[in-house]
This record gives sequence, structure tokens and C-alpha cells, in this order.
Amino acid sequence: MAVTAQHTNTVSAILKDSTKVISIKQNFRYFNNSQDTLNTLYFNDWNNAYSSNTTALSKRFGEDFDRRLHLAKPHERGFTKITYIKDSANTNISWDRTVHADILKIELKKPLPPNQTVELNFRYLLRLPEAKFTGYGHRNDGGYYLKDWYLTPAVYDGEWHLYPNKGLEDLYTEVMDTRIDLTFPPNLYFASNFKYQNVSKFPQGQNVALSAIKRKNAVVILDKTKAFTTHITPYLQVTTDLDAVRYDEIAQGISINRINKYITDNLGQYPHGNLLVSSYEYKKNPLYGLNQLPSFIRPYDEQFQFEMAYLKTSLNSFLEETLFMDPRKERWVNDAIANYLTIKFVEEFYPNQKLIGKLANIWGVKGFHLAKMDFNEQYTLLQMLPSRSNIDQSLTTPNDSLIKFNQKIANRYKAGSGLAYLANYIGKERVDSTIIDFYNVHKLASRTNVSDFEAVLTACSDDDVSWFFNEYVKTRAKIDFKIKNLKKTEDSVTFTLKNKTGTNVPISLFGLKNDTVVAKYWFKDIDTSRTITLPRAGAEKLVLNYDQKIPEFNQRDNWKTLNGFFSSNKKLKFTFFKDTENPYYNQVFYVPIANFNIYDGLTPGLRLYNKPFLERPFTYDISPTYSFAEKTMVGRASLRYRKYHGKSGLYVSNYGVSGGTSHFQENSRFSTLTPFMSFAWRPDDLRSNKRQILTLRHRNVFRNIGENVLRNDDIDLDLENNPDYSVFNARYLNYNNNLINYRSGTIDFQHAAQFTKVSVELEYRRLFESNRQLNLRFFAGKFIRNKTNSDFFSFALDRPTDYMFDLNYLGRSESSGLTSQQIIIAEGGFKTQYEDQFGSDWIATLNGSINVWRWIELYGDVGFIADRGESAWFAYDSGVRLNLVTDYFELYLPVYSNKGWEIAQPEYEKSIRFIVTVSPKTLIGLFTRKWF
Repeated sequence: MAVTAQHTNTVSAILKDSTKVISIKQNFRYFNNSQDTLNTLYFNDWNNAYSSNTTALSKRFGEDFDRRLHLAKPHERGFTKITYIKDSANTNISWDRTVHADILKIELKKPLPPNQTVELNFRYLLRLPEAKFTGYGHRNDGGYYLKDWYLTPAVYDGEWHLYPNKGLEDLYTEVMDTRIDLTFPPNLYFASNFKYQNVSKFPQGQNVALSAIKRKNAVVILDKTKAFTTHITPYLQVTTDLDAVRYDEIAQGISINRINKYITDNLGQYPHGNLLVSSYEYKKNPLYGLNQLPSFIRPYDEQFQFEMAYLKTSLNSFLEETLFMDPRKERWVNDAIANYLTIKFVEEFYPNQKLIGKLANIWGVKGFHLAKMDFNEQYTLLQMLPSRSNIDQSLTTPNDSLIKFNQKIANRYKAGSGLAYLANYIGKERVDSTIIDFYNVHKLASRTNVSDFEAVLTACSDDDVSWFFNEYVKTRAKIDFKIKNLKKTEDSVTFTLKNKTGTNVPISLFGLKNDTVVAKYWFKDIDTSRTITLPRAGAEKLVLNYDQKIPEFNQRDNWKTLNGFFSSNKKLKFTFFKDTENPYYNQVFYVPIANFNIYDGLTPGLRLYNKPFLERPFTYDISPTYSFAEKTMVGRASLRYRKYHGKSGLYVSNYGVSGGTSHFQENSRFSTLTPFMSFAWRPDDLRSNKRQILTLRHRNVFRNIGENVLRNDDIDLDLENNPDYSVFNARYLNYNNNLINYRSGTIDFQHAAQFTKVSVELEYRRLFESNRQLNLRFFAGKFIRNKTNSDFFSFALDRPTDYMFDLNYLGRSESSGLTSQQIIIAEGGFKTQYEDQFGSDWIATLNGSINVWRWIELYGDVGFIADRGESAWFAYDSGVRLNLVTDYFELYLPVYSNKGWEIAQPEYEKSIRFIVTVSPKTLIGLFTRKWF
């Protein structure tokens, strides 16, 4: 057997449209380019990741609250059926799947020494998945998108890198020379990243021969319509289907030519014959933000929109096809280069482009700080979003350990803005030339890693740049500086530059006069603080990081005036709704609001608060409203200080006070005042939904009672004996909010003048492989002491009195009518309403449900409840649950209980219970939970 220095791969594939199956014969000559003798080889079989709901891909979907793959039907899934694996002597080779269903373990017949080759012959069938899961497979329109579809070798560099498919676009495979003979159905148009001459047609289908040198995997796109166009420019040949409706083809060609020149000038010549730039890849990594609005309201010119989409997609494809780094552990390097060049492109060709585009010129909008932000400022803004919320992750965090927002947006932007920060410090020309040198030295190299990139950046600079890798890249340390102790003379200014976080990185300082830069300085190696004296040079202000090239955690204390006004005298600025943070003003946001409940009627008012788009430590929120029904003021207010700690363990604590006032009956007001503190813990893995929360609060309730309520015998609110009361409440919550396996446990302790009680709540949800979901909830509570004279503070089977005013009842005091049928699963959690539902001694209940078809479930509740000095009585009910959106919108239809057959009783519709969530904040959380 001849020895070569390259893996060679030959694939013969026939795609059958009726079954969505590809029949493959594959010959692979594996060259051992390591220093070790190998007895075992591993191959990636990523198509098999769709085969069941126990694969890493399916589990990843579940972590992101996406149940599509877990609930997929057999005909929607993909799988690989291997017929045999043989060697060059046509002898069967032993193989098996590893703990990951999409990685093959192949036991060689004899050891493979370094610099030797073994031949493997595969025969297998690929059942393609539906493209709705990840975009790959067969589409509803009859087309196909194939990527990472045939078997490829895992990388061995002293250790095997075995990465299962998690839908992250990060297959790590060896570089190889590949030839593919593909037969596919008729009436489909073909496009690929591999080289091919033409497509030949025959009565039953079409055939094409593909080839590539030093490539990793073939992308094959088969469309029902001819969507791809090939652009041959002096710099690069591109095949693309990116299009803009209101940007004509000739103009698109001019833009493509300009961007091809830009990429070639800033990276180098593309070593392959053709670059595939597809809308499929753009959709997987789009320009997030306003660019995703419908085309008729997009705020950008069509040329800018098209060029940014083409630039981003082509850069990502260009680098993916030529710089072969570990995409799961070292992806940040490609992200840094791609986003840095995108930032540079906008600076060169669109220097005046605003973040919100043409919207910045609209009356009523242009006064916002957001309207004044340049387009490139989005990189720092979106990077700061997780940083301010303490969910940021270092650039060296493996791709599959990143939360979705960081994986898709924040870390990519952090990498690019970090390289721009470095360029601003050591000089753009040096970074630009270093990128070109790095690319041209390492393109198509089978082994490239971060140390190679670090070496060239270090060599290009006369200054020490170790801080970039040690502080910026490898940690999630925050950058935050402050000017203190300012003293000035006519000729000079002396001040202290304080490093608030201890992150040892350089910081820029600007001198401004009439908002024009008259001086710029860089300072480095400031671990804690340093006193600095500078010539005044006519400056009227000193501003840290004025050009905002540094992703600084807090810029609100970055400036000092030299004319007698200090940062503490910043002016107030009132802004409608919300805005980005403006470090030069104390911002107050306002927005008209209108609430409604059956007691207060329509309650319009004004909400005043200070929280911009980014999180900040101290926030206030004041919402005075006017009750038209009661003709008086109602509303709520809160003050909160939030302190973030480390990444794991105790990661956040909150301290504050809240209050509110509203009505619970006609002419009957309740008011609350609650000082509180809370502490939360989480594991080191930020993708984990495990949390522990301890809340301590002192709830003070004040009630003014209307005469009509006191005379109403149907309402037992203990108003005459206890109009006002205070309750100390300690609650510990431990939960794991997971789509497949949800668990939570709560211990609640309450102490008041007339009672002391403790309760435990356990909840479990399990989505089985059969797609059945089981829901179980156990609640038990006991009064340690109880001196009350009514059931107002008692445990309840189905509708607690909510004396703490925590539950969002639509009609808090209603005993009849639609609002009385609202159910909030608390305490006993029963769905049937009982006349004798309270227990002044103890309670123990079990609630359960299981689905019978999709969102239709059967439920049942059993439990005991007891009053003081009396025997407990046994309660039960059952019925049908329509679980449309768990915890957000549900219906309960009682069938049988202690009352008998409820479904046959008069006025059955009044027995139906419902859960509905109308809180915008809660509803938004339903959609954002998969990102954070």
C-alpha cells in the first residue's frame, strides 16, 4: 500500500427522493499523521444524531426548551444504517457506536504505525432528517440541504477529539482530499462548495462529480428553483443565493465585487476554486437586531443591508473553509477575525451609519441616546447585556458550554470588539498586517491552534499584549475605571485613576474641548490606582474611553469636567419608554400605563423608572395610577439593589423594599410594605437550569374596610379582628427547570403574631421517550401555632385567600362569576371547588396529570385536610386538563370528585377552571428563556 501524507476519501452516493435515503459506498484511506501507533479509529456520523430523543442533539434541544426533536415522529428523524465496514482485503472490521450515537468506534485488524495508511470501505444508508430541526436534511418544498452528512474521521493529535452533534455548526474532522460521485433526483438545481464541472442528466435523475483538495466536508444544496448565481470577479469566484428585493442584480454584483476585493485585501487569496455563500448559512448566523425586521420596515438602505449580510456570511464561510482550528474549543479566533473585519468594513465604507439606521432621523426618536449610537457600538452593547446580568462567559469557554445568547451573539461580538480594542491600542496597521500574515501562513494547515495566533500577535507589537489573552480572552473579568480626586491648575491637572475591578488592561483617556478631542493618552499596568499629572492643553473635560472602543462594564463615572462641575452633578434627562445607557446623564424613563381589575376599574397612570436596556445595580420603579371606579390613587413602587458575585455558588443577592396599594372589594383598600433580601446560587455550568434561592421578607399588610364588606357573610377575610397584620416569611427554593426532567422543592416558613406555620412543596415533571409527560406535585403544611379566629390564614384545597397578596388573581375576593374560576396552583392545588376547603391545622395533597394526546391530559388530586381539634377528611377529584402552554394557559374540566359526577351536574360550565398569564414580563420570559 502506497503511503501518502493526506487522507483520501472517495464517496459514491445515490439519493432516492421517495424515501429520503442516500445509499453510500465510501472508500477512505486513513493516514496516521500522529506520533502514536493507533489500534482504534473514530469517525463522525452526525446524521445519526437525529435518530432518537436520547442523543446529545436532542438533549441540547431540550436544554433550550425546544421539544421538536424529542417529540419527532419516526418518519421525521434521520439515522444511519451501516451495512458493513471492511478493510482492503475485504475482511469485516469490528465497529460500534460510542456513548454518543453519532460517533463510530472502529477496531483495526492490526496496529497502524505513524506515517502509515489503512484502507476502510464503508457501505451504509443515510435516512435524512426533516430540515425543520437544524436546517439540514430534506425540506417541505422538495429541496435538500446536506452538510456534515457522510462519515468523516475524528481528529487525533495525541488525544481523540470526539464531539457529538449538538447543532452548533462545529464538526471537528480531519482535512482530506475528497471525490464524490452523486446521483440525485431530476428537476432539482444543484449547488456546492466543492469543485464540479457540470451536472449530467439521464431519464431517472442527474449525476455530478465533485472534488476537493484539503477540505473537510461537502455542502450540497438541491433546490426546486434555480436560486444560485455564480459571480466571477478578479478577486474571488462566488456562488450565492443571497438576494435583496429592492436592490437590483447589477448593483448586487457591484457590491459583491467590492466585498470580494475587501476580503482578499484583508485576508489573502482564497485557495479553493469557488466560495459558496448561501442564504441557509446566513439564516443560521444572521445580523441580529433591526436587520431581522420585515423588509418593509427595515431601517437600513438596501445596499447596506445586502452588503452586511453578504460580508458576514462570506467571511464566516471563507474562514471555515481555510482556517482549521478546533471549532468547539477555539472558535473565538475565527469569530474575532470575522467580526473585526466587519467592524473595519463599516468604519471604512459606512462611517456615518447609525445603529438604528433611518429611524434615527425620525422626530420623537432622534432624541434617544440609542439614535445617536453608531452601528459598530452594537458590539459592545450586546456584549454588555450578559455581562451586566452576570451570565457572561470567557472566550475560551467551549462552544457547547455557552448559553445560547453568548454562543450566537455575545461571545462572537466580544471576540471582534476585543481585536478592535487591541488594534486601537497597538495600532490598526499592525493588527491588520498580522491577520494577513497569520491567515496566509496557516490556511489549509491541518493543525492550527490559538497559540499560533497568540504568537503572531505578540510578535507584531512592541508593547506587551499578554493582557489581551490572559485577561480579556481567558477570563470573564470586567473592565471598569474611574477618575477620582481631581485637582487642577491653569497649566496642569492631577487626578487619581482607579481600577475598580483590578483587571490589568490598558485604558484610554481623552481631553475634550467643545466636544472635540484635544489630547489622548493610554495608561497601563494600573492594578489598583495611580496618581497622574497631565498638561491641561486647553481641555474642558477628561473622559475615559471616550470613543468607546473598550468594552467597559460601567461608563457612568468616566468623566470629570475642569470647569467646576463634577460627575455627581449630572443633569436629569427624562426619556419616553426606555433607552440605552447614556453615561453623561441621570436618566429617568417614563411610560403611560393602564391597568384594569374588577374593583378599581380602569387605572391609567405613569410609570417612572431608571433601568435602561442593560442591567444596573440600583433600580427604582414607581407606578402611580388612578382608579376611576374608586376615584382615588392606587399603584406600586419598589427600590432594589442587586449585587452580583462570582460565576457559580452564591452569584447574586438582592436587597430592597417594595410597596403597593389597590382594592380587594368595593371601597376596601389593601396596602403592602415589604422590606426583603434574597440570595441565589447556581452551578459552574451556566447552561444548567439548576438554581437555589433563599428569600427573606417581612410582609406588612394594611387594610381599610368598607361597610358593605363587613356586612357580607359570604366573605371571610378576618377583617374585624385582624385588619392589619405582619408576616415574616423565609422561603427556600431549589429547582432544575428542564424541559425533559423538571424538579423543584420549596420550604416555606411564616411567622406572625397569631400563627406560625411551615409548608413543603415538591414538584416533578418528566417527558418520557414515549412522549408521555407525567406531572406530580406534593404539598404538605402544618400550623406550629394558630390563634386565629377565622380561615383567612388557613391552608386551602383549591383557592387560597392569598393573605400575603402574592398571587395574581383577576378577581381576588370573588366567589362567583368567571374570575372566581381562575386557578393558581398553590397550597392544595385542587381543581374542584369545595364549600369546606380550609384547614386550620394541617394539609397534605398530591396532584398528578399525564397526557393522553399532545396537550390533552388526565388529572387527579387526592389529599387530607384537617381543622384544629377535628379529624382530617379525605378529598379527591379528577378530570381533563388542556395543557396548552404549561404554567401560562391551561384549562381544567372536572369529571369526578367527592361531589360525584361533576360533568353531569347543572351549570357545569361554572366548574371549569383556567390558568391564564397576562403579565407581559412573564410572557416575554416564555420566549427568552431559551436564549438565557
